[in-house]
Amino acid sequence: MSKTIALVMVDGPADWEYGPILAAARGWFGIGIVSATQDGKPVTSIGGLSIVPQHALTDLDANQADLWILPGSDAWREKAIPDAILSGLKTRVAAGRPVAGICGATVALAQAGLLDSRPHTSNSLQFLQESTPGYGGSAHYREQHSVSDGLVVSAPGTAPISFAVECLRILVPEQADGIARFRAEFAREFA
Repeated sequence: MSKTIALVMVDGPADWEYGPILAAARGWFGIGIVSATQDGKPVTSIGGLSIVPQHALTDLDANQADLWILPGSDAWREKAIPDAILSGLKTRVAAGRPVAGICGATVALAQAGLLDSRPHTSNSLQFLQESTPGYGGSAHYREQHSVSDGLVVSAPGTAPISFAVECLRILVPEQADGIARFRAEFAREFA
């Protein structure tokens, strides 16, 4: 049975943050993708694309997909994070099922309490402190492109390739050579 990513979105997902991981997962590694919003209704990306999800979050078993990916959006800070997303994140991590959040979605990880005791990153420490009342993970914050403990992946919005690499390491660790080639393809732009 093939592996699956669930892309869990709120309105305004940042196109560049989820594009590399989804394209690499599906195109390079044959990983299935499903998408969900809280209510199953379409969202509009920052780039203006209308994204029609396949599911409402309540239709998904929180532990079914191999990885939940939450792309960044201003909505993570500007609106209440849906309880279904927060409880899904907690349920997954408690069951040893990985989750990944980039940019603004790290606010959801922090609000769910998943960053309180593990190494993590985000857009900045100040971003998490200002965006997440009760955030208790300051001592574990790392100024890095992406951080993973094998269960929770975090990244700033400026590091979609590093984020994708860490997600792929969780999903297909046996494909280390392919993951390295994926990373190298994008690194060539800055060589």
